[in-house]
Amino acid sequence: MKEKRGIIITGAIVGIIAVFLVKFGNPKNMGFCIACFIRDIAGSLGFHRAEVVQYLRPEIIGLVLGSFLMAFSNKEFKAKGGSSPFTRFILGIIVMIGALIFLGCPLRMVLRIAGGDLNAIFGLVGFVLGIGLGILFLNKGFNLKRSYKLPQAEGYVFPIVNMFLFILLIISPAFLFFSKNGPGSMVAPIGIALIAGLIVGVLAQRTRLCMVGGIRDLILFKDTYLISGFIAILLFSFIFNIALGYFNLGFSQQPVAHSDALWNLLGMLVCGWGSVLLGGCPLRQLILAGEGNTDSAIAVMGMFVGAGIAHNFGLASSPKGPTPNGQISVIVCIIAIFLIAIFNSEISIKKQKGDVSVG
Repeated sequence: MKEKRGIIITGAIVGIIAVFLVKFGNPKNMGFCIACFIRDIAGSLGFHRAEVVQYLRPEIIGLVLGSFLMAFSNKEFKAKGGSSPFTRFILGIIVMIGALIFLGCPLRMVLRIAGGDLNAIFGLVGFVLGIGLGILFLNKGFNLKRSYKLPQAEGYVFPIVNMFLFILLIISPAFLFFSKNGPGSMVAPIGIALIAGLIVGVLAQRTRLCMVGGIRDLILFKDTYLISGFIAILLFSFIFNIALGYFNLGFSQQPVAHSDALWNLLGMLVCGWGSVLLGGCPLRQLILAGEGNTDSAIAVMGMFVGAGIAHNFGLASSPKGPTPNGQISVIVCIIAIFLIAIFNSEISIKKQKGDVSVG
């Protein structure tokens, strides 16, 4: 599966599944969106009260459990963590805010382009620029330090939490919130959504599928392995969008999207830059968390909190465009990422130790 053929097949399956999830009820161009679905889960649990985006998305649960089952069966499940956990938590918040300014994670960016949403092209430009900035600091020795082996029980916690969330979804207690209209009310049947997540989780774990990693590796090493999956998702979701009549080329009247080019670009710049520093896109963080990586689990929890912050403080965009608070938050996030990148780069660490003269 580590051959390029494997990741191309994975990308094709992900693209096809994403389109069919729309057919079964998910919002258009949102068969899969890691940021949006984590945001919906946060809303369902009451961490924000945006009534149109509240649902315990089984796709996320399936991704984590699929990764866990595959890693466990192949003896690749390893509990580890301790690599700058609080910094990763903050980066998770930042990545989520950037994604919700754009209205989608890197995976949804690809699906939006495949559905004809030309606004997402500006997101792609920002995404590449953000990855480029991340690479600049990787070349300057950026490092969140090593992780450490942990007791296996520690790695089981995140998959168990997701199993508990699925039980909550099935029994639907009164304290959960479920959207009655808007994107949160547009859902595929629970069984179909869970199976879709499981399939994608299994395949993504085997092939290391990552939106950020594809562009990063192409720039750094001229390695086309990961980006092949990226391209396959785009191509096959494009083909099936046309086949099912979902393709709508243009800037206006796009589902759950806005047409402010600058803030689409800057939102994904923040998302791309933060994801490089984390070591993978939101999808990849979920997969790694399923494998027992508690650092990635902490990053995902940062995204969860970031979703609550974005909606409770009016940072998230809407189809009408970005909010003034959201625009300010993007600038704050860019400054925060820059400071994190600087203070965790090799040259900064040497200066702090007095190994490099200042001035």
